[in-house]
This record gives sequence, structure tokens and C-alpha cells, in this order.
Amino acid sequence: MSRSNWKGPFVNLKFLKKLNSKPSNSTQVFSFKKVWSRNSIIPKILTGKNVYVYNGKIFKKLTVLVEHIGFKFGDFCFTRKNSKKKIKKDLKKKKK
Repeated sequence: MSRSNWKGPFVNLKFLKKLNSKPSNSTQVFSFKKVWSRNSIIPKILTGKNVYVYNGKIFKKLTVLVEHIGFKFGDFCFTRKNSKKKIKKDLKKKKK
């Protein structure tokens, strides 16, 4: 079931506060943000910036493009490895 239109897109409140907060010193500039909420929608503010998305184990780097706006962070950061293909190739080499 999809989210109702009157609620608007979901963005985690803690993440929004980090985006809107300014650094304490004017010399400090944060070049990246860490995102734990994979179900948050990517806002327009992040266009062209680097964001680190948590996949359950590590943070993966995501450079936000214009095409990514409106999608969720979890769509671009996978949580599972594709190791099945490697195992099959190794077994074939051992049999020969």
C-alpha cells in the first residue's frame, strides 16, 4: 500500500535537522552526511552531494544525481552480495 498524498514524502526528522543545521564554526564545512534511514526519500537539497547510506553493515557512498530525487536511499544501496555466481565458477574450475 502506498503512502497517502496528504502526508507528503517521508524524510526522517533527524536527517532533516542535520541538513538544515549550520556548522558551529564558519570554517567547518561538512562534505558528507550519514543516513541510517533507508526508507527516507531523497530531497532536492542533496543534488550533487555525497551521502553515506547504511546497508546494515557498513556505509556505502552515494553521489546524488538529479535522477535520484524522489527515490528512496535504499534503492541505491544493496544489502546483499552476489556470491552465488562466484561459487559456481570456482566449482567448474576445480572439476576440470
